Amino acid sequence: MSETASPPASAYVGPRRILSGIQASGALHLGNYLGALKRFTQLQDQGAPCFLFVADLHAVTVWQDPKLLAAQTREIAAAYLASGLDPARSVIFPQSAVRAHSELAWIFNCVARLGWLDRMTQFKEKSGKHKERSSVGLYTYPVLQAADILLYKATEVPTGEDQKQHLELTRDIAAKFNGDFEVPGFFPLPEPLTQGPAPRVMSLRDGTAKMSKSDPSDASRINLTDDADVIAGKIRKSKTDMGVMPEPGESLDDRPEVRNLLTIYAALSDRSRDDVIAEFAGQGFGAFKPKLADLAVESLAPVTAEMRRLMADPAEIDRVLKDGASRAAAVADATVAEVKDVVGFWKG
Repeated sequence: MSETASPPASAYVGPRRILSGIQASGALHLGNYLGALKRFTQLQDQGAPCFLFVADLHAVTVWQDPKLLAAQTREIAAAYLASGLDPARSVIFPQSAVRAHSELAWIFNCVARLGWLDRMTQFKEKSGKHKERSSVGLYTYPVLQAADILLYKATEVPTGEDQKQHLELTRDIAAKFNGDFEVPGFFPLPEPLTQGPAPRVMSLRDGTAKMSKSDPSDASRINLTDDADVIAGKIRKSKTDMGVMPEPGESLDDRPEVRNLLTIYAALSDRSRDDVIAEFAGQGFGAFKPKLADLAVESLAPVTAEMRRLMADPAEIDRVLKDGASRAAAVADATVAEVKDVVGFWKG
């Protein structure tokens, strides 16, 4: 068996499939909506076959309260549905409900190389100075992610900047499996898709830091469960600078907060940032922020209302997740059966 990924001898010829997931750790915000949920809905509406899961196996690579995990899973599913995803057209399911994810991950643990994982920068960032105290799962997380993708033979994956390295690892694992077991084209080499109209939404308090649920300041983000008054208030109080709105062609390199608000406006209105700059050029933030607040409320209020309705009826969410898990397992179990045959496992 070779130690490096081998180039595919022939291309994958299976159907187009798109796969993505969001961790079941709760508290989704505007960055998740613009960077992922809105994009997923666009892909679905374009007719793309989407498998979208709640990543509860990934969530437990760090401690999760067992009393909250199921509710957090439902919250992510509610956000999927409230954002316009249709369970009749997209497969929506909890990762842990499809056992094939863990089964294929073990086989891929035996295909991936330690050197590949040692190069994963996210583990270094998340473990910090206390690597020895981190879970083994946090270290091998990218292998499970490869299993998530290849289990459905996904051809495209919506990918943010922080996940591009993991997708490259997935491609390496797929190529090595295809080469080692002499099954050219068995697994596709999935391609990245731009993750959303605003792939990287920054904090409302610091334009150099990504909007995050882990930020201690709730004012730094717009949560998908915030009501209209809270959303408007956070926009009004968002950090800017002492200048005015930029002119067309003006560099925003030294104005990160202004660039972020323009990016949010453009993404919510389905316009280019240049168009938004042209509309507000030279105006004060007292004119711009109320317009952005109105736009954010108009865009998010229906999502928030539907999320709250769904979360008040967990049985409805559970029906969607159970049906999605059954449909996902039908595809996933078939892939694992093929893989076991390729690897040479005993068949009773």
